[in-house]
Amino acid sequence: MPSREEMANNKYLAPIAHRFLSPELWRFTRRSVPRGVALGLFAAFIIPLGQIFLAAFLALPSRANVPLAALVTFVTNPFTLPFWLVVANKVGNFTLRIDADGPALASTAMDTGAWSMVADFFQMAGTTAFGFAVMAVIAPSVGYFLSGWIWRAVVARKRAKRLKVMEARLDQRLGSH
Repeated sequence: MPSREEMANNKYLAPIAHRFLSPELWRFTRRSVPRGVALGLFAAFIIPLGQIFLAAFLALPSRANVPLAALVTFVTNPFTLPFWLVVANKVGNFTLRIDADGPALASTAMDTGAWSMVADFFQMAGTTAFGFAVMAVIAPSVGYFLSGWIWRAVVARKRAKRLKVMEARLDQRLGSH
């Protein structure tokens, strides 16, 4: 993941580098973390290349955590892409309700040979692209609420631990007098 300084020195980001240096974009807060997760997931599923830059650009106006938005885009990487292609195709088929008889609706000239393969490819590519678009809407929503819930749980657990320590110290002080 690029550091704050590397993003500031990037020639493509130079015109707006001063905005990336804003400390509020690099803090982990209860509002910036879910926003960063949601924007990272959106950028990861909506376009195949340049996801980190898209997530960083989207993080600016929404005051999301830039490093987290950039990191979450790695959910789609060259190693996981075959998995996500299959999932996107299944989501696209489910959403569009395209059954196996879909190619039969094409003209009879396309039923055999190379044209059949081309028609099948475009049908599969279209449903996969639509599946990615659906996932680019659903995954950020789920990620936003899930990361917000996890953030609250972690903070609540840390607070409970601190309160126990403070209570133990207070009991120790009051018991010694």
